[in-house]
Amino acid sequence: MKNNILKRNLKGFTLIELLIVIAILGTLAVVVLLALNPVQQLARTRDAGRISTVTQLGHTIEAYATGNNGVYPVVAATWITSLVTAGEVSVAPAVVNYTAGAAVACGQNAQNGWCYNYVAATGAVVFARMESNANISKCAANQAAWFVYSTAAGRGGGVCTANAATYPAPGVTVFTF
Repeated sequence: MKNNILKRNLKGFTLIELLIVIAILGTLAVVVLLALNPVQQLARTRDAGRISTVTQLGHTIEAYATGNNGVYPVVAATWITSLVTAGEVSVAPAVVNYTAGAAVACGQNAQNGWCYNYVAATGAVVFARMESNANISKCAANQAAWFVYSTAAGRGGGVCTANAATYPAPGVTVFTF
């Protein structure tokens, strides 16, 4: 009787049992990799940096206007240089980086890739394009997601525009997200 028990305990795992365990582990690995999607994690990280920098630039523009009798930097092509020259910021922010295919051109109002627009009657906006699916999904299909700091609103927030070639305008006071 003892010999039968010992033989049964020494039998080990069957091939089917091992294949099932390997399949389960493989499935779990795929689920974890999809949940951690490194490309989207990097996009969310870049978006967080853009949100922070746009907000800081917006506060800096407000400080510039306070020191210049309510006048915002007018020359759009050198607006960051104006902030540095005025002493509102000691160093210009680094060039904004986008993933390949997501590059944004703000036209004549860009400096280091950061977008700026000013209209005397409505104030100024600083903005950057969002690229993570988490932010893009907050807008309708085929719309572009931007993070905007609006001097008219005195704060920043997310704005959706009709497409990537339509930029947030000065005077934005309603934010989508």
